[in-house]
Amino acid sequence: MNGLTFGLPEVIAAVMGVALNAYVLTGGADFGGGVWDLCASGPRRDRQRALIADSIAPIWEANHVWLIVMIVVLFTGFPPAFALLGTVLHIPLTIMLVGIVLRGSAFVFRSYGSRGRSRWGTAFAIASIVTPLLLGIIVGAVATGAVAEGAAKIGAGTFAEVFVRPWAAAFPVSNGLFALALFAFLAATYLTVDADEDGLRDDFRARALLAAGLVFVCALAALLLARSAAPRLAMGIAGALLIQAATALSAVTAIVALWRRRFRVARVAAAAQVSLILWGWLLAQYPYIVPAALSIRDAAAPAVTLRLLAIGLAAGAAILLPSLRYLLRTFKGRAGVAR
Repeated sequence: MNGLTFGLPEVIAAVMGVALNAYVLTGGADFGGGVWDLCASGPRRDRQRALIADSIAPIWEANHVWLIVMIVVLFTGFPPAFALLGTVLHIPLTIMLVGIVLRGSAFVFRSYGSRGRSRWGTAFAIASIVTPLLLGIIVGAVATGAVAEGAAKIGAGTFAEVFVRPWAAAFPVSNGLFALALFAFLAATYLTVDADEDGLRDDFRARALLAAGLVFVCALAALLLARSAAPRLAMGIAGALLIQAATALSAVTAIVALWRRRFRVARVAAAAQVSLILWGWLLAQYPYIVPAALSIRDAAAPAVTLRLLAIGLAAGAAILLPSLRYLLRTFKGRAGVAR
């Protein structure tokens, strides 16, 4: 990190990080549920899909509020960054948004029909895979600095150089696979708690352990590619020894807890692991909001805008957080589960 400066722009940027963290732990796990819906198998296949639907149904739409908060804060508090990202990465962003809408629509239509493998079930599962894959690709493209390079070629470079190459590369794709594995791991771990019979718990326990192995493989591949594609990110992660140690401890705790069938402990550890990975990336990228192009301070809106935004966020939090708590207690509290 270059000289830690902390003021209102950094506070607003941290709010975006918190919103992204919340979205990954809630909406991300819902996307992971779609992965396991597609991969449902064995004699309990239909019950696996029913459990996924029952777990997602009460709160899946509310989880998107965190994505909305992050986007609103970005275009209000950091408009140059929003313009830059929205221009260079408009292709994966558009496909990702279409995936979010298609997934939600397919889930609703499937709920009024069969929970088996209908065409809506297939659409729900495929969109649940494509969307987090693209989210990870976008994050990877931002980390490489290729977005800034693409923006510099607007008007001079080809369409592919400006709008395709920044994200259609090995490191962003590896980052997309890493995000998909993390979401699948979260979902399977959460579902071990949501399951109300031993057979289903064992099904998702096995899937969670498999996903944990895939997370390790994808993380290793992404880190190796980052050394050349995103050296700043790689150096930042390598230097954050405390976060690395905490992440490793959380990962080991989650795996051991799953192995010993301590599912609630595993859920907390898995959420901590994913959160630490996310914040490790954010801190490694600091002080940039778009590496090599815009720092948080460079992209920040005027001070009066940031102050009004902070007031709006505080007022919104006073309404949103109690409402979400009530929603979770109403629909998830009966089973003693609160994601």
